[in-house]
Amino acid sequence: MLDRLQTLEDRYEKLNELLSDPEIVSDSNKLREYSKEQAGLEETVQVYREYKDTSEQLDEAKAMLEEDLDEEMKEMTKEEISELSEEKEKMEERLKILLIPKDPNDDKNVIMEVRGAAGGDEAALFAGDLYRMYSRYAEAHGWKTEVIEAHESEVGGYKEIIFMINGSGAFSKLKFENGAHRVQRVPQTESGGRIHTSTATVACLPEAEEVEVDINEKEIRVDTFASSGPGGQSVNTTMSAVRLTHEPTGIVASCQDEKSQIKNKEKAMKILRARIYEKFQQEEQAKYDENRKSAVGSGDRSERIRTYNFPQNRVTDHRIGLTIQKLDKILEGNLNEITEALILEEQTKALASIGE
Repeated sequence: MLDRLQTLEDRYEKLNELLSDPEIVSDSNKLREYSKEQAGLEETVQVYREYKDTSEQLDEAKAMLEEDLDEEMKEMTKEEISELSEEKEKMEERLKILLIPKDPNDDKNVIMEVRGAAGGDEAALFAGDLYRMYSRYAEAHGWKTEVIEAHESEVGGYKEIIFMINGSGAFSKLKFENGAHRVQRVPQTESGGRIHTSTATVACLPEAEEVEVDINEKEIRVDTFASSGPGGQSVNTTMSAVRLTHEPTGIVASCQDEKSQIKNKEKAMKILRARIYEKFQQEEQAKYDENRKSAVGSGDRSERIRTYNFPQNRVTDHRIGLTIQKLDKILEGNLNEITEALILEEQTKALASIGE
């Protein structure tokens, strides 16, 4: 582990040199690439340097103990050794986690798709609750939420809503939301007071950059149509809505949120690129799974991942058996307790996998 950490520190220093090289500074692509790599190493290198400093202090304290000290000094030195040993041990555990191979998508923006599933009107209302929850969560992290396409339900909520969350590390936190979310509550329309169970599905896709997905413009069919959303001066009167079809894969993306056809096409292209990128990733994952079962599960969206029980103010994440009696706060966007538990589970499995 220490050899690997030293290699990373050497690379970090080399990147410092490269980023001050006039040739690199004048090349925007290399400058961006090296800056990103350096930023990714910064925390690990900083903790490694603190670890080396603590190890040096510990060795010095142990050496002092071998000297002819009075009892008071000896006790102080022993106390210092105990504190430094504990600190060193904590740093070792942190360094192990920092050395886990990072998901290359973690720092990306995300495109989220929330759809009402089983349960009719109540499912659409729940989809609206989930959208609001993610919006509040994004706001708390200083991220920006932008609706790309929305199909509202007559009773409120959404049959489907697609939105982007822009912010550093957004995917690293929200990627665990993929799956079927179940709600148990008395619907507003239910006079008998019976508890109903409904579901909504959530898909979280990393935004794909153009360099990651090579899309031939000639293979995309562009269809325009009149928007069908709520009334407005230009809605239903201009062909501003855009539907893009990637003919080799059959993947479709559309957008009618903007009045401008050009802006709708740009947004639809972001969705299309993310969906194609996800398809390629899934194909690669399928190949990998043939040789070795994935340590983190299939990620199949049909799996029920979480239940939101209103009568008991309870949320249960079935993947890790976590139950929290704070449904009201979680729906206000306070997802940190769940997210941190899921990240810890992912790290634990990754460490176990490395040890195999």
